[in-house]
Amino acid sequence: MSELRYPIGMQTFSNIVEEGYTYVDKSMYIPLLIKQGKFIFLSRPRRFGKSLMLSTLKSYFEGRRDLFKGLAADSMDLDWTPSPVLRFDFNAEDYSQEEGLNHIINGYLRDYEEIYGRKSEEDTISQRFKSLIKAAYEKTGRKVVILIDEYDKPLLSVEKNERLFEKNQQLLKSFYGNLKTMDEYIRFAFITGVARFSKVSIFSDLNNLKDISIDNTFADICGWTEKELIDNFRSGIESLAEERKEDFESTLLALRDYYDGYLFTPKGSRLYNPFSVLNALDSKEIDPFWFATGTPTFLVKRIKAMGTFPPDINGKMCSKKELTAVGLNDSNPIPLMFQTGYLTIWRYIREIDLYELRFPNREVEIGFYTDLLPVYAPPTDNPYSPFSFPLFKIDLFEGRPDDFMQRLATLLKDLPGEDHRESTYRAITYLLAVLCGTKTIAEHNGYKGRSDIEVATSSYIYLFEFKYNNSVSEAMEQIQSRDYAGRFALDPRTIYLIGANFNENKENRGLEYKIERVRN
Repeated sequence: MSELRYPIGMQTFSNIVEEGYTYVDKSMYIPLLIKQGKFIFLSRPRRFGKSLMLSTLKSYFEGRRDLFKGLAADSMDLDWTPSPVLRFDFNAEDYSQEEGLNHIINGYLRDYEEIYGRKSEEDTISQRFKSLIKAAYEKTGRKVVILIDEYDKPLLSVEKNERLFEKNQQLLKSFYGNLKTMDEYIRFAFITGVARFSKVSIFSDLNNLKDISIDNTFADICGWTEKELIDNFRSGIESLAEERKEDFESTLLALRDYYDGYLFTPKGSRLYNPFSVLNALDSKEIDPFWFATGTPTFLVKRIKAMGTFPPDINGKMCSKKELTAVGLNDSNPIPLMFQTGYLTIWRYIREIDLYELRFPNREVEIGFYTDLLPVYAPPTDNPYSPFSFPLFKIDLFEGRPDDFMQRLATLLKDLPGEDHRESTYRAITYLLAVLCGTKTIAEHNGYKGRSDIEVATSSYIYLFEFKYNNSVSEAMEQIQSRDYAGRFALDPRTIYLIGANFNENKENRGLEYKIERVRN
C-alpha cells in the first residue's frame, strides 16, 4: 500500500501541494465561480473545506499555475494573470473581548498597507479598507481580488452579548459596504461563512451578492463525494479495514454511516465531512471527530425552549427562503441547524415546495444529542456517578430494566421544579437510550396505535409507554391493548413492557413504573 499524507487541519492549498499531502481536486469550480459574477457568497458548515477553497482561489488569482499541475484547472481556458489578493480570515480570534474585531481587521489592514501603501491617514476601518483597495489597484495596475473567510464568526461568537453583537454588526456592515462602492477596482470577491443572516443587514448594501449555497452547480464544491473518497484514499480505507479486521466494503459502509449524508441541494451528491474522514483514516478509528469541536450552546437551548421532542428534529420541513436566510434571534433554530451542518436536506417535495431535513449521519446525530442531554438533565459524564452512561448502557444491554428505571427515577428528582413536565421526562429517556448505543425509535406508528419509545439491543427489546399525572396501570394497559409487542412476534429477543407515569403531585412527585416480561 502507498503511504498517504493526510492534510488534517491544513487549510493552505500551496502547503498541501508543495509538501506532498493528498489534495482532493476542486479546482474545476474556479471558472464556474468566475462566470457567476463578481460578488459570491457560500455557506457551509465548519470544518467542511471552505477555507481550503478560498486558499485555492488565492493561489489561482496570484497566478500560481505551477501549483495546479495535473489538476483540472491546469487544462482549462483560464486567465492566469496575477491580481493583488486581499484575504481576511475571521475564524481565529477571541471576539468576546471588546476590541477583538477591531484588532483583527486592523492587523490585516496594516499588513496590506505595508505592501500597497497607505494613501492618507483615514481613521475609520471602513475608510482604510476603501483606500487600500484603490491603492492595490493603482500600484499593480490590476483589479483586486477580495477573499473573506468565516465572515459571521464575529457575530456567532458573541450572540449572547447584545451590545457587542450590535457593535460588531455595524462595524462589519461598514467594512463590507466597500465591496459595492469600490466595484470599479474589484475583479472578484468571495465570502464564506456558516450562515447568512437575514436580520443583521450586514449585506443590505451589497444587493449584487450572489448566494450559491444551495445552487445545484456548486452542490459538491466543499465536502467529498464517495467517488472522490475512494479515488483519493483507497489505500487509507484498506488500512482502516485491515485494522478493523473486516473487508473494504464493510469499512466503507461504516464510514458512510458515520460521516456521509450531507446534501446541500436537491440535485447534489451525498457528501462526506472531510475533517472527520481524514481523522478516521489517520487514527484508524471511526470516532466522532467533528462534533467534538463544539456545538453552539444557543442551538441546543432553543431546541429545549421550543418544547421539541428530540426525535422530532428529524423530518422538519422548511422552505428555500428559510434555509438561505436566518436570524440569530429567530425562535425556530431549525434553519440555522441546516446551515451549521446539524441537519441536511433529505428530500425535496416539489408538490408543496418544501425541504425535509434530517441528521446527515450517525456522528452528527450522536454528537448533537450528547450536547443536548445536559440541557435537559444533570451531568452524567462522571464515571463514578450512578448516572453515568456506562451504567445505563449496562442496564439496557444486560436486560436490567428495573435498574434502568430506578436510575432514571432518581436522576429525574434532581431536575429543577420548572423542568418537571412530560416533554422533559420523555426527552431524557429517549436521549439516554440513543446515547447508550441502542436502536431507539420514538412514536412508532403501528396498526393499533403509536408507541412512545422502542429501545432495542442485540438481546432485548424495551417498549415504553409514558403517562403524566395519570397511572402506571393505564400506561401498561395501553401497551397491551394496542399490541405494541405484536410486530416482534417472530423476534427471538426478550421483550420488556414498561409502563411509566410521571406524577406531578408535590407530595409524591416523581416517576412510577411497572415492568412485565413477555418472553424468556
